[in-house]
Amino acid sequence: MSAQKKFKRKLNGVVVSANNEKTVVVSVQRRFKHPIYNKFVSKTKKYHAHDEANTAKQGDKVTIIESKPYSKLKKWELFSVN
Repeated sequence: MSAQKKFKRKLNGVVVSANNEKTVVVSVQRRFKHPIYNKFVSKTKKYHAHDEANTAKQGDKVTIIESKPYSKLKKWELFSVN
């Protein structure tokens, strides 16, 4: 058997808080069509992501990927700063 990497979800967002040590809070916005009103609606959700080197600052556009649970809230990690 060949060892293949498992697919990890990627999300793009903006850092809204970088105050904690090795943690950034990323706001991810998604757009979808409302099933009844047929209008496009924007929703945002905040994700806590692990940032080992404290590279991301507030306002940076970043990409985060799924990872092992680092804590109760942190189940994502910083992939890149765009």
